[in-house]
Amino acid sequence: MIVTGMTCNHCVASVSEEIGAIPGVTSVDVDLATGKVVIGSTTDLDPRAVADAVEEAGYSVAG
Repeated sequence: MIVTGMTCNHCVASVSEEIGAIPGVTSVDVDLATGKVVIGSTTDLDPRAVADAVEEAGYSVAG
């Protein structure tokens, strides 16, 4: 997924923390330059739950 609005490492940490709090998430890899977020999980994740977590951090999912 692509997250928009991130400008610094604090942004990356906020997004990682919110997504990481979703049950089943095992890893979150955020590329600040591209906004690409790769999530590892033990279960299928609800895309709405992930988008809600990104929005809770103050950012938006592109598309």
